[in-house]
Amino acid sequence: MKTFNKPALPVANQLALLRERGLTIRNEVRAERYLEVISSFRLSPYMRPFQDANCENHTFHPGSEFKQIVDLYAFDRELRLFVMDAIERVEVATRAAINNHMAVQYGAHWFMNECNFGQYYRHDLLIDEIQRKIDDEKENLNRDIIAIERKTTNETLRQQQIENRTRDNYFRFYAHCYDSPALPPGWAIVEILSLGALSRLFRGLAKDNDRKEIAKQFDIPHEILQSWLHTLTFVRNLCAHHSRLWNREISILPRLPRSPNWQLPPRLVPSQVQPMRRVYVVLLILSHLMEQVSPDSEWRIRFRKLLKDHPETNLTMMGFPSDWEQHPLWKIAGSSHA
Repeated sequence: MKTFNKPALPVANQLALLRERGLTIRNEVRAERYLEVISSFRLSPYMRPFQDANCENHTFHPGSEFKQIVDLYAFDRELRLFVMDAIERVEVATRAAINNHMAVQYGAHWFMNECNFGQYYRHDLLIDEIQRKIDDEKENLNRDIIAIERKTTNETLRQQQIENRTRDNYFRFYAHCYDSPALPPGWAIVEILSLGALSRLFRGLAKDNDRKEIAKQFDIPHEILQSWLHTLTFVRNLCAHHSRLWNREISILPRLPRSPNWQLPPRLVPSQVQPMRRVYVVLLILSHLMEQVSPDSEWRIRFRKLLKDHPETNLTMMGFPSDWEQHPLWKIAGSSHA
C-alpha cells in the first residue's frame, strides 16, 4: 500500500504527458477535444495495448499514434451497441418464454404461488419488489389526478388527461381498475424485472420440467440457458455502464453444450488467450440465441461488417481463433445472406 499522490492535470498538460511517453499526436486540437469529451482516464485502458507493459512510466511502443487509441475506443463502443442489440432481443424473448409457459401451466398469477419456486429462491423479495412498484405507481397516479382536477380547464379535457395518465403504464392502469388480486398478472410482472432478476427467477423455478420447457424455445438444455442468462447479465451491465468489452476477461464463465460446435481451443497460440474467457464466447452464444429468437435478423452479417470496418482490431485479444469464420454459427449467416 502507498499514498496516492498523482496531481490533476489540465487537458493541455495531459497531451504533453502523452507525448513525453512517446505517443504521436498529429492533430492536437482534435486530440484535446477528445480528452475534453471522453477523458484521459476513460481512454487509458485503450492505451495499454500500445504501451510497454514492463515499463512503469507507461511508455508507448514506437510508432503508436493517438488516432489508434481513439479508433480502438470507437470500435469498442460499436461492439457494445452491437452486443446490446442482441441481448435486448434475448431478454425480451426470455420474458415471453418464461411467462408463456408458466401462465398456461399455473395461471395468470403464477408468480404469487411460492410453491412454483425452489426453497433457495427469495420469493419474498420478488413480491416486495412488485408490491413497491404498484404502490409507487398508485401514489404517482393519485398525485397526477389531484393536480389535473385543480386545473380550470373544462371537465371533458380533465377527464381525458386523467385517462391518459392512467394508461401511462400497465401498473397504473391495474391499480386504478382492479383490487384483486393485489398484483398484476405474470405477463406484466416479467416486463419490469431486470435481466439479472429474470435470470434468478428462471434458476429459482421449482420444477426441472418447467425450466426444460422454457429452454426448448432456445434449443439448449435448461442448465445451459441458466448459465447463459447469468453470463449475459454480467455482459449487459458492462455495456450499460459503457465499460471496456473488446479484450476484457469474462469473470462469469458460461457453461457450453457438449456438441463439437461448442468445443473451443483452451488457449490460443502463441498469445495464450483463452477464448472461453473473452468476448468471443459471448458472441458465439448470442449468435446461437439470435438464430432462435430472430432468425431473419442480419445481426451476424452486421458483425462481420463491424470487423471489416475496423481491420486493425486485434481479434486474438478478443479470443477469436484464426479459423473463426469457418465456425457453423458464423457460416450460416454468411452463406444465406451473401
